[in-house]
Amino acid sequence: MKISPSLIKKYNVPVPRYTSYPPANFFEGNITQEQYINAIEKSNNDKPENISIYIHIPFCKQQCLYCGCNNIVTNNKELMHKYVQSLKAEMKMVFPMIDHHRKVSQIHWGGGTPNVLSEETVAEIMDLIKQEFQFIKNPEMAIECHPAHLTQKYIEKLSDSGFTRISLGVQDFQEKVLNAVNREIPEIPVAELSKMIHDAGMTDNIDLIYGLPYQTEDSFSKDIDKIIEISPDRLVTFSYAHVPWIKKAQKKLEEYGLPEADEKLKMFGQAWHKMKQAGYIPIGLDHYARPEDPLAQALKNKTLHRNFQGYCTLETTGQVYAFGVTGISQFNGAYIQNIKGIEDYIKAIGENKFLVEKGYFLNNKEKLIRYVIDEIMCNNYLSWTQVSDAFGMTRDEVIKELNFSDDKLLSFKKDDLLDFDENEIKIHDEGRFFLRNIAAVFDPHVNDSVHRYSKAL
Repeated sequence: MKISPSLIKKYNVPVPRYTSYPPANFFEGNITQEQYINAIEKSNNDKPENISIYIHIPFCKQQCLYCGCNNIVTNNKELMHKYVQSLKAEMKMVFPMIDHHRKVSQIHWGGGTPNVLSEETVAEIMDLIKQEFQFIKNPEMAIECHPAHLTQKYIEKLSDSGFTRISLGVQDFQEKVLNAVNREIPEIPVAELSKMIHDAGMTDNIDLIYGLPYQTEDSFSKDIDKIIEISPDRLVTFSYAHVPWIKKAQKKLEEYGLPEADEKLKMFGQAWHKMKQAGYIPIGLDHYARPEDPLAQALKNKTLHRNFQGYCTLETTGQVYAFGVTGISQFNGAYIQNIKGIEDYIKAIGENKFLVEKGYFLNNKEKLIRYVIDEIMCNNYLSWTQVSDAFGMTRDEVIKELNFSDDKLLSFKKDDLLDFDENEIKIHDEGRFFLRNIAAVFDPHVNDSVHRYSKAL
């Protein structure tokens, strides 16, 4: 895929990543415990009916400089133990409020580094969920793992606990890059870890980041060659988001130098071309999956969805109930984020209280905008009939509510990034790299001067 420098210059502007709508920087403070409890109870009568559970483990053994996650660098085992006890207590506080006729379709562990916890501790938390709820057939149960802290025994124990997928945060294969970003280097080769995961009956996805110091088109191309040789079930190629005004540690990376937008685009192009040639299906902006993978099938059927955990199918889509510090619950009508301070969290849970950092309650118009943006970001496609049916509105009513007009897409059509008519919008392969820009057309807040975003490329 070759995209002209003029398009890079034109569309390399700050826009949201749209992992949610409205984006997380719109979340507001002063959300009360009562509002959170009411949101949980209301979610029982909303769609989707399924339950998705997110477990946040904030601990890391060292700070990776690129990281934009909410993490705590520590080896304090006592603190980890107290946190886990509080995490389980929080779950026992929330579970009775969830309608048990509903089933769990998805569990996701994120961080931080979830696999800093022992296998036994992970199993205890998983057992707590399994003892409480029924599950759909073939639920997705995934955990993010640092390859440097994985062993064959740990992988086998994760399989015994019911996990179906392990996400390996490889980021890059070059030691020079990993050293620059302060990322520990695995002792067990990634190819061996991938085989161990498959031998244990699970699937894997490998995460890479492009846009880091010392990366070039050639070096990233070699990374992709290694991925193809390893042959994981999925690959994710994240574009590094440089936001040092939020994550101060990222400022250090400027000393090494960061690839420019045109170089990042070449890295993206290498991944796109080589992964497609190897038989993988591009999913959204940055994922690749085998043709038989549920994500690839969902994309084919235009039923792909996305939440804070990542892409998911219609079958595994659920309202998200998050546990642990900074965890974001994602209901149909609200986003609620837990407190960030770990000591405050432990204290509050010990007093049978919820401490909410911030949140957001969506109105009907925002739910409509979210639906449209999700379709663009997930399925590279929008059917006005489908939107109308989903919201019980006529096409004209939808267009009016969105304040949409065809001229907002003319620039993208002229640049051969998409086509549209009165019935649908179809995004071309070249347009996928500019999905965030296209989605922003439907966002009335994207150009305000209050909120800051990383650049699109």
